[in-house]
Amino acid sequence: MKNLIRLHEGVAQLAPEDSWELLREVPEVLPEGDLILPLEAWLASRATRGVWLTPEDDPQRLVERLDELSLIAIDFPSFRDGRGYSLAYLLRQRLGWKGELRAVGDVLRDQLAHMRQCGFDSFAVREDKPVEDAIKGLAGLSVLYGRSAIEPRPLFRRR
Repeated sequence: MKNLIRLHEGVAQLAPEDSWELLREVPEVLPEGDLILPLEAWLASRATRGVWLTPEDDPQRLVERLDELSLIAIDFPSFRDGRGYSLAYLLRQRLGWKGELRAVGDVLRDQLAHMRQCGFDSFAVREDKPVEDAIKGLAGLSVLYGRSAIEPRPLFRRR
């Protein structure tokens, strides 16, 4: 994927290369390589270690097979659709997902800081947007009052 930002030890960096290929349409014969398949196709196959979820998908369906995955991508079909934030938080906090959690789709600079708070650690920014500018969006707020996936204690508990 182009325009991919990854967090490395908490620092946002442009990924120089990415071996993963997201397949929104699944062909009869899967190509070689690291593939990210839609949930239904992934559940029917054991050919890949990457899955992508739409806002309508139930992440509970992954519970028994989370250990088979290296990457979970969550689709944002529109920047106005916030259901992906809930999916990310659920995967991190309730299901204990520790692997790479990638935001894909209509991912824009203004969303990145909040996505990070929900547990995302990689971001496939829309290709028509400058990735260098998007990296600045990860600076976000200097102080967060509420709890998040990366800081479960609210501010009053951190004092």
